[in-house]
Amino acid sequence: MALTDPGVSHSRRTLGKSGLTTSPIAWGMWRFRGQDVKAARTLVETALETGIDLLDTADIYGPDNGEPFGAAEALLGKVLAEAPSLRRRFVLATKGGIEMGTPYNSSPAYIASAVDASLKRMGVEKIDLWQIHRPDHLAHPARIAEAFVALRAAGKVVEFGVSNHTPAQTAALQAYLPFPLVSTQPEFSPLCIEPLYDGVLDQALQMDLVTLAWSPLGGGRLLAPKDDRTRAVAEALGKVAERAGVSLSAAAYGWILAHPAKPIPIVGSQTPERIREAAQALTFEFTRAEWYAVLTAARGVPLP
Repeated sequence: MALTDPGVSHSRRTLGKSGLTTSPIAWGMWRFRGQDVKAARTLVETALETGIDLLDTADIYGPDNGEPFGAAEALLGKVLAEAPSLRRRFVLATKGGIEMGTPYNSSPAYIASAVDASLKRMGVEKIDLWQIHRPDHLAHPARIAEAFVALRAAGKVVEFGVSNHTPAQTAALQAYLPFPLVSTQPEFSPLCIEPLYDGVLDQALQMDLVTLAWSPLGGGRLLAPKDDRTRAVAEALGKVAERAGVSLSAAAYGWILAHPAKPIPIVGSQTPERIREAAQALTFEFTRAEWYAVLTAARGVPLP
């Protein structure tokens, strides 16, 4: 017996009332790097050909790869300059609000400048989904809301969301907005199960937020377990993978997809084969017993 009705967890996602719909799996660009535009274009085209049409990046992606601030966005801009028609084929999501050395800045002036800089780096006229990357405790949500309203009125951003925010922080921002936020982006995986208990996924259901799950493979730890807990989770996922005839990573994505909040796992691989492999997650459904077996392994203690 399937955890959900057939196809429910694998249906397309809708971003607010914008009319924008996306695939149930996203491709992330944290490790999107280098100067080889042809290779970068291959990765983008592989994602699109696989049916993944939500691309998630951020202006801070670059320094972690030994590259400048904005490098990942700039590389995507080079790809789009070479193949402009690709832009019409995907929903573009990016993030801002991390300022080198500060570290967080969600003041209206900085948000406006960050969006303009992202638009310029990527060579696009608008961003479909812009998200605050990390909460800025010194920014009043009313001022953030004013910045969002101005950016939408200027036609620079279609929809807005948050990343790494608590439910209370998300609710506080929503209270000052005249339109709904459409997304929340927590770390969520069979190893990072906090969103099941800290209210993030419950709020997503309540507010109809798309949940973008970053690090869905636990930073790659699920594929190379080094501790007892990770080995136990990988073993539980492996049984499902064997039963369904899919890879372990696809089983991990499938576990995320099964939640009724319809989370979207962000595939971070920069290898075409691994990007294509992610689609296996859409070929099967977890049973309740299988899903809870993974959760029990992640908890390390029996469920009450």
